[in-house]
Amino acid sequence: MTETPSTETPGRAPVMTDVARRAGVSHQTVSRVLNGHPSIRPETRERVQRAIDDLGYRRNRAARALVTRRTLTIGVVASSTPLFGPSSTLHGVERAAHAAGYATILSTSDTTGRDGVLACVAQLADRGVDGLVLTAPLHEVPDLREHLPADLPTVCATGGPVAGLPSVHVDHRAGARAATDLLVGLGHREVRHVGGSPGWFEAAEREGGWRDALEAAGVAPSPVLTGGWSASEGYAAGLALADDPAATAVVAANDQLALGLLRALGERGVDVPGRVSVAGFDDVPEAGYLSPPLTTVRQDLARVGREAVHLLLARLRDADVPTAECSVVAPRLVVRASTGPAPAPV
Repeated sequence: MTETPSTETPGRAPVMTDVARRAGVSHQTVSRVLNGHPSIRPETRERVQRAIDDLGYRRNRAARALVTRRTLTIGVVASSTPLFGPSSTLHGVERAAHAAGYATILSTSDTTGRDGVLACVAQLADRGVDGLVLTAPLHEVPDLREHLPADLPTVCATGGPVAGLPSVHVDHRAGARAATDLLVGLGHREVRHVGGSPGWFEAAEREGGWRDALEAAGVAPSPVLTGGWSASEGYAAGLALADDPAATAVVAANDQLALGLLRALGERGVDVPGRVSVAGFDDVPEAGYLSPPLTTVRQDLARVGREAVHLLLARLRDADVPTAECSVVAPRLVVRASTGPAPAPV
């Protein structure tokens, strides 16, 4: 096969017209790909990206900023928590921003309170970012919009909706209900719940989904077992559950709690799932390797991050995009060996 001769000038840094020529598209198409425009066909986007990679093309951010008054950077406010949900959402945001040609500047807070979050926002605004994506849990800042710079487009990729701001989040209630419905369908009538940290939207919604499923089945929910988000809190709840002879199943608010539950039940000689079935929420990478492998609810957090970036880019292209748009991502129940039929009555 004869190769098409290169028309790029040796020794010169490639420019956008070189990318357009190599990909066989217009200069405007390359620009749309770089700006994350949604109207580009996937095969065209792939061809342009391949040309960018082949040529080693890099955008001249300084020159573009002078012309457009844009820095092609997105500020991300994140929590320093190691929790799976927030950290996975952050990764999804960074990947989506990079794919759209934007750099990210990260500011993390050790707390989820007002002062910590707003300090991060101020720091990023001072850096001249084009917009913000918030991934830090915001349950302690209900009036956040009132404290944000009016000229800085902002999208939330947190656990739940934020009043007056566009947001993307998982349907936590539906996920917990699916896990509980599974257990009820397996014949369990005494399904306990180990709750997440008080005040968190995720914890409240997951508890709500558990209640919805039991009430639909005509079962009165038992008091929620005190939990949190950690394996140690799950372990403590598991010791209490081992002393509850009526309980045959439990839905934990996250997989770390479920991990602690499994450890406590194992130490007490409680067979899982023969005596007690256990379900979690998150589908952490280790969930399939626990003993037994954990039934859990998978969150598509990469999609949450991607949709949040797309919402922000839409606002940057058109300031008249509805500011309170909310996108809810459906979770998926992953059934493994930690759940089984209810034991026969003794």
